Formats: sequence, C-alpha cells, structure tokens
Amino acid sequence: MLPSVSILQQIGLGVLLTVAVVWAVVLVRLLRYGRYETAMRRDRREMRARYTERGRGPEEVPAVPELLGTVPRQTGPAGPPAECVQLTAEEREAFEGLVRQLTSRS
Repeated sequence: MLPSVSILQQIGLGVLLTVAVVWAVVLVRLLRYGRYETAMRRDRREMRARYTERGRGPEEVPAVPELLGTVPRQTGPAGPPAECVQLTAEEREAFEGLVRQLTSRS
C-alpha cells in the first residue's frame, strides 16, 4: 500500500486496471474470431477454384462446413407454419390509410 494514496484511489486504480485487462482480452478474442472467419471463406473459395480448374463440377467439391452468418428462416418445411391474420374490410381500410400517411411523409 502506498501511504500517500487514499484507499478509494487504490480501489479505483484496481477497478480501472481490471476493466482494461478485460477489454484487451475481449478485443483480442474478437480479432482472432474475425480472422478465423475470413480465413475460412478464403480457404473455401480456393478449394472451389482448385476443383473447377481440374475440370470437376461444383457438385464434386467436398463439403466445407458453412458458418452461421445470420439467423436462419423460421418458416418452411423444418420450421413452424407462417401465421396469417384475416382482416376485416374496416381494418384493411384503416391499414391502407396508415400506409398512405406514412408513405406521403417520406
């Protein structure tokens, strides 16, 4: 303990150093993950190019696992059915009026 520094300053310094270390670790992990995704895409393109240069079709290219870039669609054969709501004539007119109001402003 430093005699000329108060306990609150020492606690603040400790918290600041902890936050800085956590930030650095998270930053390094994010940079490594981004580099991994970029390398996988580049490797996949090079593999496809090599196979097409040898006269093989795209169906003969070995399967490379695709990374999940977005949330997959929830509807379709594997997902729940799409929901549909039947509007009455008054509701449909009100909705069309709302759409007209919103599109006339922009």
